Amino acid sequence: MRYLVIDSASEACSVALLEDGAVVDHRHEVIGRGHAERLVPLIAELADGGRADVVIAGCGPGSFAGVRIGVAAARALALGWQVPVQGFSTLALVAASAADDIAAAGGALVVMEGGHGQWFVQPFAADLSPRGEVRSLLPDDAVLLGDELVVGNRADAFVARRGSGRALPLLPDARAFLRLPSSALIVQPSPIYGRAPDAKPMTPA
Repeated sequence: MRYLVIDSASEACSVALLEDGAVVDHRHEVIGRGHAERLVPLIAELADGGRADVVIAGCGPGSFAGVRIGVAAARALALGWQVPVQGFSTLALVAASAADDIAAAGGALVVMEGGHGQWFVQPFAADLSPRGEVRSLLPDDAVLLGDELVVGNRADAFVARRGSGRALPLLPDARAFLRLPSSALIVQPSPIYGRAPDAKPMTPA
């Protein structure tokens, strides 16, 4: 069984072909913006044009546009290839990238850029199971959380602000899907935004 794994929820655009517990091919670029233009060409550069038996997408939380682009691309490819599509939490993928460190530390807090001056935070246990829900917090509130090991693209800022702990600055990497527990899979992938929408419906006059 060959899997195409996609994540574009952060400044990284990351894709990987996985089969029999190994990486067949991958691409990983830190591009900041422009995921809509870069994601599909990255997939096309993979072996066999990225063709797989299952397509799996990072559902966020993260960049609003990046999350939607990744999920939409996965759904479109799965429809075109007539294969199943599944999803996973991007924060869980970040945790999986640090699986050995998290196991040794007995758990960790994943901290990722959330936009609007906030951070997405979620604690994970040593076995990578979530110990709580995803939250979007201002930095001063986030640093009240207690894990010694902090993982993610805001790990350095978190540890510096708190004045203690160990930071592992990481971005989502599709290859880390190999370390994700099966319980992390989402059967029907849809965007995870992590906070309420910025726009509110208009109140009827």
